[in-house]
Amino acid sequence: MITAEPKISIGILEHAKEVQGKFNGLYSLPNGKFIDGAFLLQVENELLVCKNAEGIEIARETELFIKSTEATFTIHNVTIGINFHWERKENQSFKGAMRCLVSNGEIIIINEISIEQYLLSVISSEMSAEAPSEFLKAHAITSRSWIMAMLERRKKSIALGKQPINYTNTPDEIIRWYDREDHQLFDVCADDHCQRYQGITKVISKNAEEAIKATFGTFLVHNNQICDARFSKACGGRTELFENCWEDTNVPYLQTVVDASEPYPALTTESEANDWIKSSPDVYCNTNDVRFLKMVLPSFDQETTDFFRWKVEYTQEQIRDILADRSGIDFGIVMDIVPLQRGPSGRIYKLKIIGTKHTISVGKELEIRRWLARTHLYSSAFVVDTERKSGGVPRKFIFQGAGWGHGVGLCQIGAAVMAEKGFSAKEILEHFFSEVALKKLY
Repeated sequence: MITAEPKISIGILEHAKEVQGKFNGLYSLPNGKFIDGAFLLQVENELLVCKNAEGIEIARETELFIKSTEATFTIHNVTIGINFHWERKENQSFKGAMRCLVSNGEIIIINEISIEQYLLSVISSEMSAEAPSEFLKAHAITSRSWIMAMLERRKKSIALGKQPINYTNTPDEIIRWYDREDHQLFDVCADDHCQRYQGITKVISKNAEEAIKATFGTFLVHNNQICDARFSKACGGRTELFENCWEDTNVPYLQTVVDASEPYPALTTESEANDWIKSSPDVYCNTNDVRFLKMVLPSFDQETTDFFRWKVEYTQEQIRDILADRSGIDFGIVMDIVPLQRGPSGRIYKLKIIGTKHTISVGKELEIRRWLARTHLYSSAFVVDTERKSGGVPRKFIFQGAGWGHGVGLCQIGAAVMAEKGFSAKEILEHFFSEVALKKLY
């Protein structure tokens, strides 16, 4: 168990040929020089070259660690929402130190900062900092627990000298899941793959500051171990099991729960999933209150208005092209899309795609979502209606779905609604996470 606030490293930018930005105050370089104002980073012969606003070279190193005690730095054109439907570029500013590396001729920018400063940005990036204070407290504890659990997993992986296997690949089946182990040069990335972290770019409200202060050093624990506390934007009415999204491990505190005060049955059959997904149950995350959503969601998330129930249609040509592009497999004419395994929230974690050239089963939930959209489907909780030509060949596939994200753990919109209704942070956390306690560790 930890006893003091740690520092973490966050990957801000990767795969860049050059980086432009600005030091908003005086920063020191490893060679003893100082820099302030605009800067340019380039790669020459696998070395980082740093130039100031006048274009004068002030450093040429294999790695740069640039730090300041007071100032902030800005990186231009940081991509957020990578490969998702809200992907865009922003200029983002950060506190803490900046570490710059070169890998395969490309620049990586890493921010090193204390975990509580990191979390202040996370809860203001994942959701609006103007969200209800009890929700922000619940989110702070959830995010703090997740990042520390990830760091503990990384330590164990390093000690064992191997990374967890997160895929199986045979001629008939491709199963893959994604976790922070995909990052080797830093602890976590700054995007949705880990937790959104946009530095001080987002408005840091008094509510957010008070949420961090009130929960400082507090974690979700189960059997005296920090919980790997997951969260997603909207569960669609019921949360999903951990093992249906990541490795085949039952996690006692990441069980399926209804996002409501009244019980709803778990989905066990295709008929039940069809009825559930095509209905509009009275659950917390089922809200279209524009005022409330504007208060709790970041501006770019407000563009997604159909997060609770959604619909996507593809022609035969569209689905063939998307599958070929996203999976790398030419299925030929797509004859059927068949759910094989579905979790209690309705999320599919194994799906069979039947084509005239190939028939392959794919999982888990994020890989399914990745294969079936130019970006990602909102979730894998969907049913497919097929319109066929007179000869039986599908002309159109109609996807109707529920929720936004993997659905495991905290439902962000549902939790925000609970806070608005008067639930405390502790009550919210105990609703979404089973058999947990709150414990202050530093």
